[in-house]
Amino acid sequence: MTVNKGLSALANTNPNFSNQGLENAVNDIKNVDQDDGYQFIKSQFDVDTAIRTNIVLTTSQKNDALETLYAAQPHLQIGRILTDVVRHTSTILDGTIVFLNNPDTEDTADFLEILQTVHSIQSLIPSLYGVSADDKARSVNDHLGTLNNIFLETEDSRAPVFTRLKEIMQSIDTTARINSTLATGTAAVRYSNTQLVTFLNSVVADSTDFQETLDNRVNQAAGNYASLNTRIGNALQGDVIQQLVGIKDEITNQVALENSNLSGIRTYVESLTDYQSYVGLADDDQIRRLMARISETPAWVSYFENYVENFNAINPVYTTGSDSEKESVINAVYTDSGLPDVRDSLDIEGVANKAKRDNRIDTAGFDLLTDEQVITKACEQLSIITSNRNIYAQSESLLNNMNQHDRDEIARALDLNESSNTLS
Repeated sequence: MTVNKGLSALANTNPNFSNQGLENAVNDIKNVDQDDGYQFIKSQFDVDTAIRTNIVLTTSQKNDALETLYAAQPHLQIGRILTDVVRHTSTILDGTIVFLNNPDTEDTADFLEILQTVHSIQSLIPSLYGVSADDKARSVNDHLGTLNNIFLETEDSRAPVFTRLKEIMQSIDTTARINSTLATGTAAVRYSNTQLVTFLNSVVADSTDFQETLDNRVNQAAGNYASLNTRIGNALQGDVIQQLVGIKDEITNQVALENSNLSGIRTYVESLTDYQSYVGLADDDQIRRLMARISETPAWVSYFENYVENFNAINPVYTTGSDSEKESVINAVYTDSGLPDVRDSLDIEGVANKAKRDNRIDTAGFDLLTDEQVITKACEQLSIITSNRNIYAQSESLLNNMNQHDRDEIARALDLNESSNTLS
C-alpha cells in the first residue's frame, strides 16, 4: 500500500542520489593535517589522483606505479583506499558496476534496477533457502553498504571504521609534531609524493624516455612508506600498525564483496527466479514427472519424485510454532478426531472392533472369531503378552497400545508436515 502524503511532491522532483556523504567523510580524513601544514595524508590522495588522471602514461604504466606504491605498505595507502571507495560507489550509482554479458545488445544497468534487484533477492533467498539474505552474504549492506554508511555507523559499541581511521591519522599527525623521528618519516613521504606529483604533471605527450625517472620517483615514495611504517610502530602506543591493517581489510573486503555481488547480480537473480519457476511447474503431473526423469541431479530428482507425497503431508492443523507446542497440538488433534473412541477396556466388543480398524493388524479371518478371540489374536500380532492373562487384562493392554498408536500417528503426521514445510 502506497503512502499518498508527499507522493505528488516526490513525483515532481529528482532524487539526486549521490555519494556526497561518503565523499564528505573521506575529505574529513584527508584534511586531518591540512591546518598544520604537514599535508602528509593529503599528499597520498594527490599521488593517486595524479597517476590516474595523467593523460600521457599508458594504462600499464599507471597500474605498475599504483601497484608498486600499494605493495610497499598497503595499510598506509590511505589515499588510494579511500578514493577507491568513492570511485566504487560512483559505479553503483551509474550502474556501470553491473557486468554486461553482451555489451553490444544488453542495456546498461541503472541504480533503480540495482535497488529493485537487491530488493527481490531479500525475499527470494528466504523462500528458496530458508535463511535470511544476510546468511548468504546477500543483504542490502552486502550490496550497497558503502553507500549505506557502513563505514560511518556501527550497530555495536565499537567505533565506526572511518572514525577509527581518522583517530589514528590524527594521532600520527599530533605525535609527529613532538616526535622528530616520526616527523622525519611523514615529511619524507610528503616530499616524495610531492616530487612524484610534480613529475607527473610535467610529463607531456612528446616526452621521451621518462620511464626511468618515473620508476625512481615511485620507488623512492615506496621506500619512504616502508620507513614510515617502522617509525609509526615505534612512536605510537598500542599496535597501531595492526589496527591500520585491520581497517584496510575491512574497507577493501567490503568493496570486494559489493563488487562481486553487484557485477554478477543479473545472473544471480536470474538463477533464483529460474529455481522458483521450476518449482512452480511441479503442480503439473506430467511436467513434474518429465523433470524428475531427465534431471541428472539427485536433489532435483528427489524433490520432484517426492513432491506429491510431501505436498499431501502438509496440513495447517499440524503446524507448530516451536517444539514446546508439539504436545499441545497432538492433544488438540487427538481430541478433535474423537479419540479415544473406546475408553473402557471392559467393553470387549468395542476393543475388538477397534482392533479390526487398526492398520497394523492383519484382520484376515477375524469375521469368524469371537470378540475375545479377536482381542487375543490382535495382542499376539502386536507382541502383547497373552499367556496366563485373562481376556480383561489382554483387553486393557491392547486398548492402551492402540490408543498410544493413535497419538503416535498424529505425531507422525505432524512430523511429516514439519518436514515437508522445512527447506532443505
